[in-house]
Amino acid sequence: MIDLTFRNMIETVPSDKRGLLSEKLTDVLLSTKNDEKMPSELANAILYHWQRNLLLVEQGLATLLEAASLLEPEKTTKVLTELSLTEIAERVEQASAKTEK
Repeated sequence: MIDLTFRNMIETVPSDKRGLLSEKLTDVLLSTKNDEKMPSELANAILYHWQRNLLLVEQGLATLLEAASLLEPEKTTKVLTELSLTEIAERVEQASAKTEK
């Protein structure tokens, strides 16, 4: 089940940036060394959306954002900032800071 917070964040992403965001978050996930942090439920959700070509829709993007934020919060924040999604980047940073405490 997708965290509604991430779903709400994705709703604010302009449609013209969703494809690039999906690609960049996928790259972050494929290059991570922290894959042991990935809950199986989240991995299964990503596979489900990928198999159905749904990584560009809100649910699929929210799943990618949740996983990338969990495994690589700094890289995720950088991607979001590069795409001028600074509000979402700040929310990811805040969530990451709370998790680290």
